Amino acid sequence: MSEVKIFLSGCMGRMGRVITDMCAEYDDTVIVAGSDVVENPSSTFPIYKDPMECKEEFDVIIDFSHVSAFAKITELAETKNKPIVMCTTGLSEEQKADLKKLSEKVGVFYSGNMSLGINVLINIVKKAAAQLYPDFDIELVEEHHNKKLDAPSGTALMIADAMNDALDNQLEYVYERQSKRQKREKKELGIHSIRGGNIVGEHKVMFIGGEEILTISHSAQTRSVFGRGAVSAAKYMLGKGPGMYDMQSMLD
Repeated sequence: MSEVKIFLSGCMGRMGRVITDMCAEYDDTVIVAGSDVVENPSSTFPIYKDPMECKEEFDVIIDFSHVSAFAKITELAETKNKPIVMCTTGLSEEQKADLKKLSEKVGVFYSGNMSLGINVLINIVKKAAAQLYPDFDIELVEEHHNKKLDAPSGTALMIADAMNDALDNQLEYVYERQSKRQKREKKELGIHSIRGGNIVGEHKVMFIGGEEILTISHSAQTRSVFGRGAVSAAKYMLGKGPGMYDMQSMLD
C-alpha cells in the first residue's frame, strides 16, 4: 500500500495527539496537515484554525474534533472530493442527515466507536436481546472521564440502537427516572452515564431476569484503541468511492 496522507481535524485534542503519535510510528501513514482552535508552534505539520485554508494535498480526513467543527470539516471533504473518517461523537440528527447527503458525493466512514471489541460486543448484545427480551429487562451503563462533553456517549447510543433494531424498535430509551414515580415498564431501556476521573471508556449491558442476570461489558484500557481504529479506517477508505461505510463493513 502507498503512503496514506491524512488531514487530521482536532489534532490538538486528546485523540488527535494519540493519532499523531501513532502515525509517526507507521511507515504507511503521514499527517500532512491538521486543524484545531489551539496552536502548536512545534508541530511537525501545519495546523489551520479554518480547515478550508489547507494548502497541502491529502488522501483522507480523520475528524476527531468537536461538533462545532462539523460544518467546516465536511465542507473540506466535499470541496476537495476526499473521503472522511468521522469519529466525532455527539452529532445531532441534522448533522447525521448531512453526513448521509455528503456520502452521495464522497466516501464517509462513520462509527460511534472505533474499537474492534465494542463492535464485537454489539453483535453479541443484538443476539442476546433478540433471545431474552421481553422476559429480561435491559439496562445500559456507560462510564467516561470527567472532561467528556456529551452524555450518553455516542457508543452507548450505538449499542442501544443496535439492540432496538434487533427488536423492531420496541424499546423506549429512558435517561432518568427521578422525575416520575412509577414502576419500570417492559419497553424501557435504561441508559445511565457516569463521569469521573480518567475513565477511558466502559460500557456494560445488563439483561436482568427474575432469577439471573447476564452482563456483557467492554473496557477500553487506553485511548490508543480508538486511534488505531481510526487510522485503520483511513487506510481502508483510501480510494473508496461515495457511500456510507462503518466498522462492520471494514471488518467484513
